[in-house]
Amino acid sequence: MNTVLPDVSISDFSANERPLEWVGMQEIDLPVTITEAHYERQLHAKADVQVNLPAAHIKGIHMSRLYRLLGDLTEGESLSPARIEALLKDMIETHQDCQTDSARLRLTFDLLVKRPALITESIAGWKSYPVHIDAKLINGNCLIQASVGVEYSSTCPCSAALSRQLVEQGFLADFPEDAPLSREEIAQWLTKNATLATPHSQRSEAEVRVDLVNHSADFGLLELINQIEKALQTPLQTAVKRADEQAFASLNGQNLMFVEDAVRRIQAQLQEVFIKPKAHVRHLESLHPHDAVAWSNPSSISVS
Repeated sequence: MNTVLPDVSISDFSANERPLEWVGMQEIDLPVTITEAHYERQLHAKADVQVNLPAAHIKGIHMSRLYRLLGDLTEGESLSPARIEALLKDMIETHQDCQTDSARLRLTFDLLVKRPALITESIAGWKSYPVHIDAKLINGNCLIQASVGVEYSSTCPCSAALSRQLVEQGFLADFPEDAPLSREEIAQWLTKNATLATPHSQRSEAEVRVDLVNHSADFGLLELINQIEKALQTPLQTAVKRADEQAFASLNGQNLMFVEDAVRRIQAQLQEVFIKPKAHVRHLESLHPHDAVAWSNPSSISVS
């Protein structure tokens, strides 16, 4: 009795002999531990993992080998660029019988971060930041990139200017020229009429990608997010009281921005700190049924 289990990926040959660019799996569930300065948490990730199949006659790769290697990322030390590069090398090494020389990995997870209120010291809440880690090892060259998403509020400069004009016109209409006015009368008028018109603002999204140093011990994700929020000044809030909502309104009023302004702010903030940052922003318009978008040009943005 033959007890050896058949393996058609080895014994059979492809009927259509063609090399394949990538072969593997997508949407694999696994826990990953992210550790950075003042942050350590185990998160639920989805993984896509593939190798190339340049040998046209080979029927299939060894997906179980990739799956087991991926599981090693959940054990021992926290996830890092260095561990990912080592994984890619192992993926290629375990597929030498397929003549594999390239491997890639994508990890997707949400970085969960506790954020304090703007003013009220006693309250805080959790924010979720989407993260993608993309890694490729091709012809011996390894590239690892991190992408993060940050939500913020954007108030339209044009709408603000038009609103101010209506308030100004309302004031001039209510008070004749050279009319004596006290501070109290002006303040009372503003309390009643300062919102004759209000500028439109909207929830907005920034997605930023940077290159990572392969031998790094961590990804610097939280620092990247903090720098983006520092550039924009109006990140979405979690728990708020009235004082915090008022402070948020003040931040919006002091940080009017088109998509062009937002993406340039991010570019200027990151260019001296991160490697080849590239930003894409999207303002989910409250005036229009379409969105306003912009991308930065990373060609001149680089840190050695």
